[in-house]
Amino acid sequence: MKKFLCSVLLCGIAAIPAMAQGGAAAPAAAPQAPAAVTADPLSTFVKNSFNQISRNLIGSAEQMPEANYNMKIGTMPEVRTFGSMLGHIIDANYLFCSQAKGEASPQTVRYETAKDMTKDQLVKAMHDAITYCSSAYDSLTDATAMQMLTPPAGPAGPARAQLRVAILIRNVGHNNEEYGNLVGYFRAANLVPPSTAAANAAAAGRGRGN
Repeated sequence: MKKFLCSVLLCGIAAIPAMAQGGAAAPAAAPQAPAAVTADPLSTFVKNSFNQISRNLIGSAEQMPEANYNMKIGTMPEVRTFGSMLGHIIDANYLFCSQAKGEASPQTVRYETAKDMTKDQLVKAMHDAITYCSSAYDSLTDATAMQMLTPPAGPAGPARAQLRVAILIRNVGHNNEEYGNLVGYFRAANLVPPSTAAANAAAAGRGRGN
């Protein structure tokens, strides 16, 4: 047993020079310098997220033919038409962004339930709602994001205080959720939704070397 242990020890010692010459373990990579930190990284992320989904929402309103604005998916009576879905999104943007601004909403029409809304009216309303919200996102900094706001009382009673950025993130999340529903209308109508059309165009551009 002693001879065996000595042999193992000697073999291990003999392997050290070979390892030192690069025969086994690779040298550790040099530490990388940390990436430059973007000013106001939180608010920048939230702004970019809002801008990205806003393009898809406006594209949805503009690209869907007016003949499909009254279409529903399925047969359930509570399912919204495409136009009512747009109206729901418009209403929600005014709600969330007025809360984030700490002011009364300037909205004068409840678009989700408004009757006989044309495509042109809903496209304009979507642009107006996004424009109204844009000032809330564009003026956001990491410092103002952390300010506590108390929205006005609603049907459920007094609202609780919450971070300004929480309200704006909730709006982005809701916009993304409802855009996912709008995609269903496009697919049901055998149409390509705006996000896919933009991705396809970008891929085609890369293929041309642009």
